[in-house]
Amino acid sequence: MPFLDWVNKTQAVGTSVETPYHLLQFQSAFGDAAADNLLIQGDNLKALKALLPFYRSQIKCIYIDPPYNTQSAFTHYDDKLEHSQWLSMMYPRLVLLRDLLAEDGSIWVSIDDREAHYLKVMMDEIFGRRNFVATVIWRKNYAPKSSAKHFSEDHDYLFIYGKSADNWVPNPMPRSEKQDKVYKNPDNDPRGLWRANNLAARNYYSKGTYPITCPSGRVIDGPPSGSYWRVSEEKFQAMDREGRIWWGKDGNNVPAPKIYLTEVKQGVVPQTFWPYEEVGHTQDAKKEIVKLFGDDVFGTPKPEKLIERVLHISTKPGDLILDSFLGSGTTAAVAHKMGRRWIGIEMGGHAVSHCTPRLEKVIAGEQGGISKAVEWQGGGGFRFHTLGEPVFDADGGIHPNVRFGPLAAYLWHFETGDAARQEFTTPFLGVHNNTAYYLLYNGILGDRRPQGGNVLTSAVLAYLNETFPHDGPRVIYGETTRLGEARLREANIIFKQIPYDIKAR
Repeated sequence: MPFLDWVNKTQAVGTSVETPYHLLQFQSAFGDAAADNLLIQGDNLKALKALLPFYRSQIKCIYIDPPYNTQSAFTHYDDKLEHSQWLSMMYPRLVLLRDLLAEDGSIWVSIDDREAHYLKVMMDEIFGRRNFVATVIWRKNYAPKSSAKHFSEDHDYLFIYGKSADNWVPNPMPRSEKQDKVYKNPDNDPRGLWRANNLAARNYYSKGTYPITCPSGRVIDGPPSGSYWRVSEEKFQAMDREGRIWWGKDGNNVPAPKIYLTEVKQGVVPQTFWPYEEVGHTQDAKKEIVKLFGDDVFGTPKPEKLIERVLHISTKPGDLILDSFLGSGTTAAVAHKMGRRWIGIEMGGHAVSHCTPRLEKVIAGEQGGISKAVEWQGGGGFRFHTLGEPVFDADGGIHPNVRFGPLAAYLWHFETGDAARQEFTTPFLGVHNNTAYYLLYNGILGDRRPQGGNVLTSAVLAYLNETFPHDGPRVIYGETTRLGEARLREANIIFKQIPYDIKAR
């Protein structure tokens, strides 16, 4: 498979690994404080890395609308990067997004012609070309731009990849009245509404070349030249006896098998062309923002109906959504109204000036965008976080502000490769592949000495054996141990010293 190369690519490839882990610093809660939804203000590269120990392989749908590199300066963000800088910005973020994506999840990326084809090759490299699903065309303008130098750019792309395309199954689109209108019942068939299908097809079929006699007596010698009947003569006669063939009002037409509305799928397979009549256009998006914020319009927003379709196809209620280029908060607002859980990351000041008030209005029941279509009445909540200190310093030491729970989550993630979904309130972290993991840190054992229980001694080991027994191998992290190598081997323990044996960078 060919790969894309550019200046400083080697550095970009290593950036996701070199980026330090940061703590997420809770600031405030809005609405229901117990809700799972997170709004994070900060550099999305650092924020994605901070999420990894807790949400690895947990996100069902990622939608991002990154800067298109239009060489324009907008009010709320700058979209002027040299081409190789843009590629270096995107690469490590896509790597982390891939790691956060569930095995049956999908990622959707909005882009236009300026960087689309480079992005496609880059995503083939990161996600695997076999996991490319489709390119959606969104017609975003309802009228041509007469000021265009060459062509009026009327569409954007959405690139869709699965973490594993074989495991990702899109939800069908609902049937429309227009699609159902073609089903009639002129012969009062008791099976209900139906439409006629063509009996002939071009695919070769060895049993598909027999003559047919119409009820009127007309004989049809065989299928049209170059085609074959779809079914065998025996199958055709059985269908006719059951009333599943339409011969026309006079019984003289070429026979047509009936397709019954009750027997077709109740949904329609998603298509790759999305007209603005169905999902909105850029002016709709701007009107939605003006209604929310007045003249302080965020540049290049997406209409809520566009995001609604993405989430309808890719998720079900309760699934977790992530947008790491949140902008004015559209993805979070739509996910909230559709009953999905969400995480939104935004670096700029509009995380506070736009995203927070918009989501507060959603909680209060605002009726813009898709609200009426999904019967949104308000409710729910979210927690607002900023990025705190790095968990580990350049030498691998632990920042003094790091408490037991976050460190336990990081260690669990890097020992097992799983997201830390459990609460860590004891030195026993859990069992993975028959190995038990323990952490002695931050005085978790209270006043047990020495050093508040951070040292593995005979007394501490006896306490662990009694309180958290395990027959298989054990890994214990602590400041140091007073037990010799022979005693550790006898107890089937691998001891790892904090901070020197922590491999969390």
